[in-house]
Amino acid sequence: MDNPAIIIAVFFICGLGLIWMLLYFGSRWFSKRQDRQAKNAKSDLEDMFIFTDANRLMVINVSVLIALPVVAWFATGNILIVGFCVALAFIAPRYVVRFIAFRRLRLFEQQLPDALMMITGALRAGASLPIALESVANEGKPPVSQEFELLLREMRLGIDFGVALQNLERRVPLQDLAMVTTGMALAREVGANLAETLESIARTIRAKLQMEGKIRSLTAQGKMQGVVMSGLPVFLIVILRIMEPEAMEPMFTEWYGWCTLAVIALAVGVGYHFISKITKIDV
Repeated sequence: MDNPAIIIAVFFICGLGLIWMLLYFGSRWFSKRQDRQAKNAKSDLEDMFIFTDANRLMVINVSVLIALPVVAWFATGNILIVGFCVALAFIAPRYVVRFIAFRRLRLFEQQLPDALMMITGALRAGASLPIALESVANEGKPPVSQEFELLLREMRLGIDFGVALQNLERRVPLQDLAMVTTGMALAREVGANLAETLESIARTIRAKLQMEGKIRSLTAQGKMQGVVMSGLPVFLIVILRIMEPEAMEPMFTEWYGWCTLAVIALAVGVGYHFISKITKIDV
């Protein structure tokens, strides 16, 4: 073992084995992760009546994961920005699906009072509850029409009305809808006037939406101030990078420059978090 060539050969073989293990197990982990993420995204999108193929989602995700760092490298040549793009490509699909679901829930909440008034009008005209729900499914707009149509399909397949309401509440996790489903279930059990119950709930939800709109309009200036103040350091860094590239070069190439960028990002993130907490008011 005193021969240096043998020692070098042993280290070389061990290094190759370690690299092979990292590539083998890393590729398996990456493949399983992408497949699991694509299936979860497909399931979440199907709950929102957006039907697509899981393999297509996985191909899009992998393409973004490869293309975004490459474009960042050729555009900036900075390994820090490339690492940030890799992290962004990993977590972005999850937040994109959450954003789509959030927008759909907001739209459903806005359409719910009109749908309840439509059901109330049909009930007072002498129609039964399934026919009233069918009027919403046929004449309403998505996503309300889609969810009520699925509710009717479950009832036609023999699923109990209470179970179908629970499934609707699970698909659309809103407090307003929980109030509607509870009112429907209680009115059917105790024999109360369902039309008056739904009309009262619709007025309550509409008043709540009006109050939320007033609050959003009053807090819009504070939210915009948070966005402007958070984007101001980034804007100044870009301007100084263009005007004084030599003076700003150490910030992107030296360790103390990276530490400075990390401190700036942390301070901006904490500041924006507290501003968003102050301007966010739950009704």
